[in-house]
Amino acid sequence: MSDLAAIFRSLHQGPTLLRLANAWDAGSARLIESVGAPAIATTSAGVAWAEGYPDGDALPVKALAAVVATITRVIRVPLSVDFEGGYSHEPAGAAENIAPLLDAGAVGINIEDGTAPPELLCSKIEAIKRVAAAKGIDLYINARTDVYLQGLVPEAERLAETKRRAALYREAGADGIFAPAVIDPATIRAIAEATPLPLNVLARKGLPPAAELAPLGVRRLSAGSGICQALWGRAAALARGFLTDGASDPLAEGAMIYPEINALFQGR
Repeated sequence: MSDLAAIFRSLHQGPTLLRLANAWDAGSARLIESVGAPAIATTSAGVAWAEGYPDGDALPVKALAAVVATITRVIRVPLSVDFEGGYSHEPAGAAENIAPLLDAGAVGINIEDGTAPPELLCSKIEAIKRVAAAKGIDLYINARTDVYLQGLVPEAERLAETKRRAALYREAGADGIFAPAVIDPATIRAIAEATPLPLNVLARKGLPPAAELAPLGVRRLSAGSGICQALWGRAAALARGFLTDGASDPLAEGAMIYPEINALFQGR
């Protein structure tokens, strides 16, 4: 596990932009690994939906830990887990909740501030780091700030507030900064220049392509729930069509063949 933690950390240092096509279960993780992903990261929304829960700290930690264990069983690359807000309002609770994920093989996490005061996330980061250190794991903590995603302050103040929170989270021990919903190149560059920590942005309509993000200072690009949502849309359309007319041909369009899928799990 220590080797995977070191590999995951090194992926944020280049030479190329780390692209994470987020997975939501063991099957999607293995599939994404098979097409060349150097690491796997989960989408909290995708995992929650696959387990029958809404996104937003509703998934039981026991269920999340079980998913993490099934993913690490089938992949050989590092795994980072979307830990939402730590599934607790208290730092001690977040620290308790991280333990089973580390035991299941996670070497990185995302943890978000949401609408809570940034000082609370600082305390959670510090508490989680202590648990990871006690287990001998160099856990990569990607601190997500929702200043832009949730419009936590007036628009004119968002850049300054994001910089302020990035500094706080770095001091608390965060290893990376995640600023979802930021798409403006000048703003991205300003955030990247304000912190020595690797900057993560989220794939979103209007975001510059990956080739333009690295020169702006971005080190990590996440698909988030995008791939999962696209497949939910496709699955709903196929199911609706099949229930309406019972036609078989649409089910084969663009489908991966059975032997290729089955082979992904041979020997795992």
